[in-house]
Amino acid sequence: MGDSRWGGTWLLAVLLTLIGCGSVEDVPPVSADTASLRHIDQGGLVGFTSGDAHVWRGIPFAAPPVGDLRWRAPRPPSSWSGTREALAFGQPCPQIASPLGGAPEGLTGELWGDEDCLFLNIYAPKRTPDTLPTEGERFPVLVWIHGGGNTVGHSGFYNGAPLASAHDVVVVTLNYRLGPLGWFLHPALAEAGADADGRDASGNFGTLDLLSALDWIGDNISAFGGDPERVTLFGESAGGTNIFSLLVSPLARNRFHGAIVQSGGTASSTAANAMNYRDDPEAPGAPFSSREVVLRLLADQDCDRACARGRADSLEDVALATRLRALDSSDLFALYRDGESLLGPSSPTVIRDGHVLPERSFASVLKDADAFVNVPMILGTNRDEPKIFMVFSPDNVVRVAGLPLWRRDARLYDLQAEYGALAWQLRGVTEPATELRNAGIPVWAYRWDWDEQGRRFGIDLSALLGAAHGLEIPFVFGHWDVGRLSGLLYHDRNREGREALSERMMAYWAGFARDLDPGRGADGGGPPWQPWQGSGGNTFIHLDTEAGGGIRMSRDYLSHSDVIERLASDDRFKDREERCRVFLSSFRFGGDDRLVDDARRLGCGLAGP
Repeated sequence: MGDSRWGGTWLLAVLLTLIGCGSVEDVPPVSADTASLRHIDQGGLVGFTSGDAHVWRGIPFAAPPVGDLRWRAPRPPSSWSGTREALAFGQPCPQIASPLGGAPEGLTGELWGDEDCLFLNIYAPKRTPDTLPTEGERFPVLVWIHGGGNTVGHSGFYNGAPLASAHDVVVVTLNYRLGPLGWFLHPALAEAGADADGRDASGNFGTLDLLSALDWIGDNISAFGGDPERVTLFGESAGGTNIFSLLVSPLARNRFHGAIVQSGGTASSTAANAMNYRDDPEAPGAPFSSREVVLRLLADQDCDRACARGRADSLEDVALATRLRALDSSDLFALYRDGESLLGPSSPTVIRDGHVLPERSFASVLKDADAFVNVPMILGTNRDEPKIFMVFSPDNVVRVAGLPLWRRDARLYDLQAEYGALAWQLRGVTEPATELRNAGIPVWAYRWDWDEQGRRFGIDLSALLGAAHGLEIPFVFGHWDVGRLSGLLYHDRNREGREALSERMMAYWAGFARDLDPGRGADGGGPPWQPWQGSGGNTFIHLDTEAGGGIRMSRDYLSHSDVIERLASDDRFKDREERCRVFLSSFRFGGDDRLVDDARRLGCGLAGP
């Protein structure tokens, strides 16, 4: 893999890893604190002190999914004798090392992580064993599901200590299997010794890891002062999409009580897309469906696609399953090499298998209140979502030595960001919020608008990035150490405003975890956050500094058709080619059935991949 493919990613490593230290290698050593001794089902556990919080790292919540347990539902973890020191993060799950996952420098493009990776970390208000809260006084629990396209990421990048200590909540961050180890639906695995309840055959192993972690939390979190009856999920990007998957999973009922989706969506894969050959005449599969990947495994210089297909058809299920499970993880990931992006292998994830997840689209499930987990929710997006991806495209930005310097066409750059963000808001907020409210579910919405990075070393970061995808995460966690380029984003000129905004956001998130209503925040000090009412009423709250207009409710409402009509009549476009470029970049990959009609309305073709 050539260096040009990853050019400019030194900055992206900071921007999207965000609240970690840039790599697990940068985590400083810590010492055990006997006041953090806790007893859980598996044995004794001791952590360490971080400010006014106790922290426990690398706690196994399931058995290692290795050997014959690869591509199976997670099994219960083993116990240990004596007291285990929980001072170090567990290994990340296998992934192609990427700046988006915060891999150590020098590993970009290589396989990173270990299949023994099902660990979680706990951050709780500092208490001695004899002062832990008991029944009725326990702390609400916030469970973080990281993003990264379900192909990269690691729970160790997120420091929950400031949030836990500021608002008396317990924060849990966790790993889950990623990419082809997390989602892989193949009939050979489904038939070869699968469990009786069908979970092993589902293909949704990453989703099942999340369910297993929630089971562990329900059984053990009270030992850390957490309330198992007040568990709120929060997650960003793919983590938010995973929350939607848990919302619609029939297996997730009674496992959580609220959810916060940051820049997520309801996208998913059909079983056919995840499993079938790409030339299946009735239901073509994805280019890297499980059957296509098996063909790559069986083909060689003397055996073309047709030959490999013959080999696949002749293998017994047990024999093929055994061969797949015996593959070294590096050999497995090598089968995806020409299907990678900065987010790793382009394999189908979040599969509508009909058991762990319903067969119909998540959007349609949300129309039926009896078909999903009914819990209060917060949904939100960022004002400039697409800029985090646009800034590294040579079509959009002039770069020197991999460093983005300025926009090639500021007008077109901002148009693409505007409509891309509106499309994201439709998928992640407007449409699901409308369905949830129609089903009687309390829902609140936000738009995060902070863009005060300013000009640094001649680079206008406010214009290039602004309120881009993922940049709200440090504000939620109250942690500004994003590695060596912290000063590029967070500096004295924006300190007062961003810290005040972060305090409000942490208070809202903690207030929701406590009361299932963000209200004025856990400390009662913020403007009231009104529920989503939709067209004609309150919609979302703007989250911004006083200099940017402050925190305030909006009544702005744009439906899908409103956005398309605005795009069609927007006179800032020079010609149809520009209009179609922006339309396709904003709407083409959302899995929306309205795409063809919208393209026809705008006079845009849909040729190409």
